[in-house]
Amino acid sequence: MALRNHSIITEFVLLGLSADPKIQALLFVLFLAIYILTVMGNVMLLLVIRVDSHLHTPMYFFLSHLSFIDLCFSSVTVPKMLENLLSQKKTISVKGCLAQIFFVIITGGTEACLLAAMAYDRYTAICHPLLYNQVMSKQRCVQLVWGSWSLGFLDTLINVLLAVKMDFCDTYIIPHYSCELPSIFPLSCSDVSTNFLVMLCSIIPHGLITSLSIFFSYVCIISTILSISSTSGRSKAFSTCSSHLTAVIFFYGSAFLRYLMPASGSPLELIFSVQYGVITPMLNPLIYSLKNKEVKAVVTRKLRKYL
Repeated sequence: MALRNHSIITEFVLLGLSADPKIQALLFVLFLAIYILTVMGNVMLLLVIRVDSHLHTPMYFFLSHLSFIDLCFSSVTVPKMLENLLSQKKTISVKGCLAQIFFVIITGGTEACLLAAMAYDRYTAICHPLLYNQVMSKQRCVQLVWGSWSLGFLDTLINVLLAVKMDFCDTYIIPHYSCELPSIFPLSCSDVSTNFLVMLCSIIPHGLITSLSIFFSYVCIISTILSISSTSGRSKAFSTCSSHLTAVIFFYGSAFLRYLMPASGSPLELIFSVQYGVITPMLNPLIYSLKNKEVKAVVTRKLRKYL
C-alpha cells in the first residue's frame, strides 16, 4: 500500500554521454556522421547483394540480413540520442523507453543468432566443401534466418511483457544515452527480482549458446585450415572467415561486458554500449566490403558502369 502513495512517473530523463554543451555539440557532429555512414554503408551493401547475381549465395544472403539488422539496430537508439544532444529537455516517455528496449533486444538477439548461422555457413564451406550446396540449401538458409528472428522475438516478448508490469516512481533519471533493460531495473519501485532472473535465464544463455557455437565452429575451421598444405589455400580459406570473425569479436565482446556489468552509468558501461549499439553497425559493412574481394569487385563494376 505504501507504494501507492508515490506519484507514478510517465517519462524518464536520459543523462546521455556528457552534460557539457560544448562536448554535446561535438558528440552530435560525431554521432551524426557515424549514423550517416551506418545508413549509407548498410544500404549500399544491401543494394550490391541485391543487384548482383554473383552474390546470391548463402554467405551473402546472411550478410544482407545482417546489414538490415544493423540498420534497424542503429536506428533504434541513435536518432533519439541525437535529438537529446540538441535538446534541453532530454526526456523519453516510459512507453517510448519500453519500445526502445523491445527493438534493442529483438535486433540484438537476432544478430547474435545470425552471426552463429554465418559461422555454421563458414564451417560447412571449409570443413565439408563437397556437401556445402546440399547442406546450405536455400530452404536451410531461410530456416536459419527465420529461426534467428524467432529466438530474438521470443527473448524480447518474455522480457518486455514483464517490464511492462513494472511501476516507476520517484527516481526517473537514467544515466545512459538510451533505454536498456538493466538500466531501468534500479528505477522501479516494484519488485524486479523476477525480471532480473528472467533476463539472466534468457538473454545470457542466448548469448552463451550462440557464442559457444561460433567458438566450436572456428575451432574446426582453424583445424581444417592448418591441415591445408598449400599456403595460398590456407590464405584463401582464412580470408573468407576473417571478416565474420572480426564482426563477432566487436559485437560479442562489448555486448557481453555491457550486460554482465551492473547498471551504474559508469564511463566504461557507456563505452561498451556505444561500441555494440553504434560503432559495430557502422563497422560491419566496412569490414565486409574492405576485406572482401567479391564485394569490392562488384562495387567497382557498378561505379564504372554508372560513372
